[in-house]
Amino acid sequence: MAQARLFVLPATRSIHLSANNIKAFLSDSHENVYMNMYDCVMKVACTGLNIQGRTAIMPVAQEKWFRERTSGTARHYHGGQMMDIRIHATVALVLITILSLGPSSSFAAEPAEWQVYIGTYTGGASEGIYLLRLNAVTGALDHLGLAAEVENPSFLAFHPRGPFLYSVGRGTNAVGEHEGLVSAFSIQSEGGRLTFLNQQSTVGDGPCHVVVSRTGRYVLAANYGGGSATVLPLEADGRLGEATCVVQHEGSSVHPQRQQRPHAHAVTLDAAGRFVFVCDLGTDRIMIYRLDEESGNLVPHDPPYAALSPGAGPRHFTFHPSGAFAYVVNELDNTVTAFAYDADAGRLDTIHSIGTLPEDFAEANTTAEIRVHPSGRFVYVSNRGHDSIAAFSVDEKTGQLTSLGQTSTRGKVPRNFNISPDGRFLLAANQQTDNVVVFRIDADTGALEDTGSSVEVPAPVCVLFRAP
Repeated sequence: MAQARLFVLPATRSIHLSANNIKAFLSDSHENVYMNMYDCVMKVACTGLNIQGRTAIMPVAQEKWFRERTSGTARHYHGGQMMDIRIHATVALVLITILSLGPSSSFAAEPAEWQVYIGTYTGGASEGIYLLRLNAVTGALDHLGLAAEVENPSFLAFHPRGPFLYSVGRGTNAVGEHEGLVSAFSIQSEGGRLTFLNQQSTVGDGPCHVVVSRTGRYVLAANYGGGSATVLPLEADGRLGEATCVVQHEGSSVHPQRQQRPHAHAVTLDAAGRFVFVCDLGTDRIMIYRLDEESGNLVPHDPPYAALSPGAGPRHFTFHPSGAFAYVVNELDNTVTAFAYDADAGRLDTIHSIGTLPEDFAEANTTAEIRVHPSGRFVYVSNRGHDSIAAFSVDEKTGQLTSLGQTSTRGKVPRNFNISPDGRFLLAANQQTDNVVVFRIDADTGALEDTGSSVEVPAPVCVLFRAP
C-alpha cells in the first residue's frame, strides 16, 4: 500500500511523516512544550508507517473538520509523554486512512495556486518583499506587487502555526544605526500582503539566513559577517523579543580570502526540532546544538560539529524527507556532501561528496542553494557562474547522489530557488538579471523543463511558497 511521504496543509506547514522523525519527537527530553492535539495526533498516527513517496494534501474543508474535532484544548507534552491521546484514536485512524489513500483519492485536493514571496536586496530598484502567484497546474507566474516595504529582506521564513512571516538582513534600526535585523510581519488573510509588526537586532553583523523553531516559540538567525548564531523569542501575536542567546563561532580554514574567520551561513533544525545545525563557511564545519525550549539557549552538542573537507565552504544544509539523510552545499569547492543522520544521537556521518559542475567547465563558480524534492528522489543545487541548477538522483537505501546534469536558469547568479510543495515546479531567482523563472519538474526523471513563464523582480534572493 502506498503511503504519503509529506503532508501539506493550506497553512503552508509541511510535516515529514517518518518513523524516525516521530521517534525523535517522542523521545525529546525538553519540558513544557505545548502542542495542540492537531499536531499530536498527526505525529502519533504516523508512527511506524512505511512511508514511500507520495504527497497527500488536505483541502480546507477537511482541515476545518479535523481541527474542530482535535483542537479543543492544548495538551501538555512533558518528557516524551503525550496525555489524552487515546480519546482521539478514532481521529488518528481516520488520518491513517486518508494517508493510505494518497492523492488519487477524492478526499485529497490540491490548491489551484500558490502564493510566492520573494526576498530581495534593496540597494537598487527593490523596495522589499514581493508577492507572486503561481498557477499550480500550468506554471504561469503573475506579479502581484509589493507585499511589504523593508530593507534588505535577503531571507524569509514562515511561522509553523500562525500567519506570520520573518525576514532577515542588514538594515537601519529605529535610531538610524545600521545593524543586522530580523523583521516580523503578519500575513493578511485576503490577498497575502504583509503588515509590519516589529524588528529586533540579531546582535551580529551581516545576517543572511532565518528559520522558526518547530514549536513556533523562537526565531533563529545566522550572522555571516559576525560568525555567530542568534535565538530570539516570539510572542503569541508573532512579535519578536530581544535575543535570548548569541553563540559566537571560532576558527578559520584554508581559503585565503573567504575563510580567515567564522562565517555562519545558515541555520537548520531537524524534523523533531531538537537539534540545530549551523553551517559555517569560514571554518568548514556544521556546528551542532541542542535548542533549549525553556531558556531559548543553544546548547553545544556532542559531537559538537560535522567537519567538511578543507576549503569546502558549507553554505546551506537540508534534510531528506525520510529523516535518514542530510545534504550540504559547499560554496567554495562546488560540491554537495551527503550524510547519514542519526536522529537519536544528533550525529552526521559523511557518505560522499559530488561536484555540481560539468567536467569541462573551468570558469569561476560558487554554489548557493540546495533543495530536496518532496518525493525524496532528487536533490537540486544552484550554480552561480555556470548559472544553472544541478540535479541529482538519490539512492533511497544509501542516500548517495548521482549527477543528472545541469539546466540553465535563464538568467545570471541564481542565488536562490525553491520547489513548490506539490513537487511540480521549481522557481529560480536570478539575482543579477532581476528575474524569477519557472521550470516544470519531471516526476519520474527529475529533469527540469522551461515553462516559458517568468517575471521581473529586482535583485531576487529568496523564494518562499504558501498556500492561499
